[in-house]
Amino acid sequence: MQIVIANRSHICFAQIICDTIANAAKDRGTGIAKRNPAYIITKIAQGNAVIALDGQTFAGFCYIESWSHGKFVANSGLIVHPNYRGIGLAKKIKQKIFKHSRAKFPKAKIFSITTGLAVMKLNTDLGYTPVTFSELTTDQSFWDGCQTCINYDVLQRTQQKMCLCTGMLYEPTHKKKENSHKK
Repeated sequence: MQIVIANRSHICFAQIICDTIANAAKDRGTGIAKRNPAYIITKIAQGNAVIALDGQTFAGFCYIESWSHGKFVANSGLIVHPNYRGIGLAKKIKQKIFKHSRAKFPKAKIFSITTGLAVMKLNTDLGYTPVTFSELTTDQSFWDGCQTCINYDVLQRTQQKMCLCTGMLYEPTHKKKENSHKK
């Protein structure tokens, strides 16, 4: 299994990445925002993504998005193809995208919103802590990205103060666990 910073040679995987995200949202019945291939291609072309491959077969993916002029960075779209689940691949992808985020945006606060317990545990292991949404970016374009989530109505009704997702934040000034996870 190879986990690398995605580059233009990986653009051919954009559709399967989107399909895998959409199928996971449908299968789990949870809030996972859909993405289109053009958006994924942009992340890959910018060097803001990590891809896991088994030879030439897609296995997993995650991307970086910068908000509020680089003050916040989100690690989003973490997905593992069903054929590769249960082998610890999500953890390896999350560690790789976290390290890449820290290198590209060393002063940024890194955040994640998720309904998944497994992702919450991965984030906690990396040094993230649960926070209220008020501690996350106020950049409206981030919150607009939630529109394709089945729980978007909750976010709207609460004026973006809460949702079914848990907000988690890593602050670079609190390096409590980062060093123990460099591999």
